[in-house]
Amino acid sequence: MRVSKVSSWIGCLLSGVLMVPIPDANAMEQPPLSTGQTVYVPVYSSVLHGNFNDRGRPEQALLSSMLSVRNTDLHHAMTITAVDYYDSTGQQIRRYLSKPQLLPHLATADFFVENRDNKGGTGANFIVIWHAEQPIDQPMMETVQVYHWGTQSQAFTSRGQVIHATNPNAKPEAPQKP
Repeated sequence: MRVSKVSSWIGCLLSGVLMVPIPDANAMEQPPLSTGQTVYVPVYSSVLHGNFNDRGRPEQALLSSMLSVRNTDLHHAMTITAVDYYDSTGQQIRRYLSKPQLLPHLATADFFVENRDNKGGTGANFIVIWHAEQPIDQPMMETVQVYHWGTQSQAFTSRGQVIHATNPNAKPEAPQKP
């Protein structure tokens, strides 16, 4: 009898603790400013679905994909220096920029992969390199994948991840002597 009262009390205590909302620390922090980054953005140029076919492989649906690069800074421009598209094996398929592209404050640049382009596969990605003259709010990069048939469609997004950041406080290194 005593054990059941203790376990009931612990159960009430735990359920009360678990119901208290805990604020997300990341949601309240201002992201650091940056003067440049290299960003990996996943692309699903195809997805596997359905059942295995006669050769033991699942069905494949080709998707169109749009990379959206958004300058979120309210006052300053950024420059996109590279937008490269890679397949599932890490081989570069396409280079989208022949020269750097200036992106004014609050502007967006889009880059498109057609749904008939099956070269990327399920593990395709974009590598985007950008820089700014002064520290700015970090841009937002994501892909929107769309599958459309008849009067219906499905869409989903994938967010980019920074794989290299330029330190805005770093001092230039002195040239090395030969």
